[in-house]
Amino acid sequence: MKKEDGKIMSLLKKIAAEKQQQIRDNSLNASSLILNNIVWLLLVLSIVIMGLFQPIFFSSVILSNILVQATVLGILTAGLSFTILLGDIDLSVVGNMAFSAALGTLAMKAGLPWGLAVVMIILIGLIFGFINGWLIAKLKAVALIETLAMNMILTGGVIAVTKGRSIVGLSDSYKWAGQGRIFGVPFLPIIFIVVYIILYIVWTRTALGRSLYAVGGNEKSAYVSGIKVDNIRIAAFTVSGMLAGLSGYLLSGYMGAVTSTFGTEYTMNSIAASVIGGVSLSGGRGSIPGILGGVLLLTVIQVGLQVLGISSYYVQMAGGLMIFIAVLIDAIRVRIQG
Repeated sequence: MKKEDGKIMSLLKKIAAEKQQQIRDNSLNASSLILNNIVWLLLVLSIVIMGLFQPIFFSSVILSNILVQATVLGILTAGLSFTILLGDIDLSVVGNMAFSAALGTLAMKAGLPWGLAVVMIILIGLIFGFINGWLIAKLKAVALIETLAMNMILTGGVIAVTKGRSIVGLSDSYKWAGQGRIFGVPFLPIIFIVVYIILYIVWTRTALGRSLYAVGGNEKSAYVSGIKVDNIRIAAFTVSGMLAGLSGYLLSGYMGAVTSTFGTEYTMNSIAASVIGGVSLSGGRGSIPGILGGVLLLTVIQVGLQVLGISSYYVQMAGGLMIFIAVLIDAIRVRIQG
């Protein structure tokens, strides 16, 4: 009888332990679901709050402006996210964007057809991205320091080639992608959407995308599995540079000029948008939809504060706060999900 009672007690303890484990797993899954989609929750909350304070925020003009403002940041952030997904970072994207645009527009004003000038801008960005990747992959340079140095070189190069003056008088054909409309719809958001669709396919349906996750998750295991880690790292930085060049073209077309401080406001926002969108600074985790949410969230907050008439000083503070929140979310996500 005692043996049977002991078996029953043991079985009950086992069932209780399994139940507790199931509860813990469900709690973990719920926490992971919230953390992985928190950017969209914050985005909806931000839009609702802005609309309550200023109903004009829901107007088509403001919403269209948000998408236009998000385009350059979004494309720049997507390129940067290729390197963050590996556990690296590319701090040269803004300098690359500005220097590429400066050289391309100067060449155009010297007589180069505008179409070739656009190709030149994107190629220059790609080349500097490749240089970053090669130095980091082959010479084992520290990405943080190498890309920071490259950014300083390129931002200094912008001042040198422009001599501190703005490059203006760009052709209407060159500016059309940044300022033009199709059936009344701004063309910039269309480019934004197309780029993100392409990148979503790359990240989820190609060998490059799978390799990015593998190398970022565990570089040694990826190498043992036969993945050419150096080539993947070079490819990631090359794509980052290429999209920085594309961002430079779009921003210069939108502004109709290239200034000595061209794009400097995107430096930290691009990192914040990527991280708050779910791309882990430790690598191996992230998604294109998450990055999209991060970009839209930052843009909504910035545009919303301007619509509310908040001082530009507080807008900058809000940007810093979002970066702080992004770092906290990433730390909590890593702690919970492992």
